[in-house]
Amino acid sequence: MMEFGGLLVDVSGPGVSCAREPFEIDPELAVGEEYRFADLSERSGRRFLPLGEAGTEFFLAIDEDGVLYLLAAWVFRLGPSDEALENLIRGVKAEKLRLSG
Repeated sequence: MMEFGGLLVDVSGPGVSCAREPFEIDPELAVGEEYRFADLSERSGRRFLPLGEAGTEFFLAIDEDGVLYLLAAWVFRLGPSDEALENLIRGVKAEKLRLSG
């Protein structure tokens, strides 16, 4: 994942079902957020790995099955990696996951 570090997609404006926001692929943007990733991984039953940031409030994460997510206090499923990147670019609303605890 590090080979794609620094890839910035600068989109904005209305999207299909939500606003489009810029996102950056760079796992190092999540340095210092290990607790957040571990906590949300445990509460969702998935193992999230940092991938970058989306907008001003979300981290991008990927799980072991190649599915992308938005992480903040909640977890939103974007979909399989190729579909998820297209959803981010087009402004397609992500699905909120239910968390335990």
